[in-house]
Amino acid sequence: MRVLVRPGGVVVLLCLASTAGAQTLPEILSRVSEEAEVFRHVAPQVLAEETLTQRALKAPPRFHPRVGAAAAKPLTPTRQTREIISEYSFGTLKDAPESLHEFRQVTSVDGQAISAAAAARHSLALGLASADDHARKRMLEDFQKYGLTNAVVDFGPLLLLFTKRQTGNYHFELAGDDRIGADQVKIVSYTQVSGPDRMLVFQGHRAIHQPIQGRIYARVPDGLPLRISIVESRESGKNTFRDEAVVDYTPNAHGFLAPAAVTHRGFAGDQLLVEDEFRYTTFRKFGADAAIKFDVQQ
Repeated sequence: MRVLVRPGGVVVLLCLASTAGAQTLPEILSRVSEEAEVFRHVAPQVLAEETLTQRALKAPPRFHPRVGAAAAKPLTPTRQTREIISEYSFGTLKDAPESLHEFRQVTSVDGQAISAAAAARHSLALGLASADDHARKRMLEDFQKYGLTNAVVDFGPLLLLFTKRQTGNYHFELAGDDRIGADQVKIVSYTQVSGPDRMLVFQGHRAIHQPIQGRIYARVPDGLPLRISIVESRESGKNTFRDEAVVDYTPNAHGFLAPAAVTHRGFAGDQLLVEDEFRYTTFRKFGADAAIKFDVQQ
């Protein structure tokens, strides 16, 4: 049994009855759902430092002028690398109060300081505590202005796809065994069959939500989800675009599974357009580290 104290002193008891040996599909899904519920309650109370390294295909000028040449020669696309460090946490929007989103305050871009970490934590806390969505939506928009290519967000809360209420939106199957480091895992494949689309892709100023599929890697014997992969594809004119991501989770001192690393790749056909690597420091409580305390709205 896990005892979780929510803001206001409310005690939530999560009975992890299946943790002793989650081997069957129902047992694994039960454990995953229990961890998702813990994440939903605890994640908005913590923050970490996120480092995003993005390697993206940069389109060249359409033609390269050549003095004295009768024709212009097309240039080859180049790879652009960006590094963005942010203070990072989770929060909700009023139009989807049951969904957690990632929120950031950028502290540096490509080694150039944007904001002191303490000031960024303070702004992040104030934005998440705001009574309306304006500050939170502004944080989502601001992240795009640093020259990122087709930024795909909201991977950290991927575990929330599998709360008990959400599992009916997916078809699940056992798909074999594997290892993650020293841990043996069982693989569960999933395909979305109903419910709200959850992957968020920014294309220019448009936000596109897509249906998904992927895999859950559950530790043997307790069913703890150590990794979740996700794939989505979409058609645009004659082109097919695909996004693939892997989220690695690790137990945290605050009693929940925290994202430790995310790798995302975006393709057009078979060509890799963008690769994002997110890495996170140890998560810590807002009240102790952000110099501001606030109650998480439930």
